[in-house]
Amino acid sequence: MQLEGKVALITGGRRIGHVVAAQLAAHGADIALSYARSRDEAEQTAKSVRASGRRAEIIRADLAQAADCQAFVDGAADALGRADILLNMASVYVAHAFDNLTAADWDRSLAVDVRAAFLCARAAVPHMRRVGGGRIINFSDWTARSGRPRYRGYLSYYVAKTAVIGLTEGLALELAPDNILVNAIAPGPIVAPDGISDEERRAVEEATPLGRWGGASEIANAVLALLDSDFVTGETLRVDGGRHVK
Repeated sequence: MQLEGKVALITGGRRIGHVVAAQLAAHGADIALSYARSRDEAEQTAKSVRASGRRAEIIRADLAQAADCQAFVDGAADALGRADILLNMASVYVAHAFDNLTAADWDRSLAVDVRAAFLCARAAVPHMRRVGGGRIINFSDWTARSGRPRYRGYLSYYVAKTAVIGLTEGLALELAPDNILVNAIAPGPIVAPDGISDEERRAVEEATPLGRWGGASEIANAVLALLDSDFVTGETLRVDGGRHVK
């Protein structure tokens, strides 16, 4: 897909999403971003996009709410004239000890990570059909792609990210006749979480064959690679520095 003049919708445009949005804009795409609470960060991302000479829209959305998913996609397509790309990056990454994991915690994780990805995709498909096709990229996790959990305290997160892989494969089959390609990215150690200690940081590096954190640009590169292909669909690409083989 040539990105010049295309419109990309990104849920969860913080941190890594900021870099992805900037790279897509640098390649000629206009960008719409959803945000839940971090309006200032969304504005900074939009400013970066506009600095590349591209248009940017930010739209507040609680992606746990079905109506907000629909409103985000339709509002973005109306504002920018079309919708060619959907990146489902929003995620709930919160540790809960098993004995403290509530039904509300469980529902929130699956609502944002899985249901919102489906709902945003469903909302985007009519817009993509009108322009002859499109691309959907979901975000899973390297642990889910590896097929086994690695860390206690992240049960709902692991289940949600495993479901994202199934969603990706199912959507790829359903939407292939519409020339809508659906893939997923499974990040590994890309950007260290806030509050991580130096000891924890080094432990991750030692457990990663390439011996380092990847950096947000590696996710942007993976997004661009998947968008560039016209024949890869239903795939989940690990971007983890080889973490899964160690």
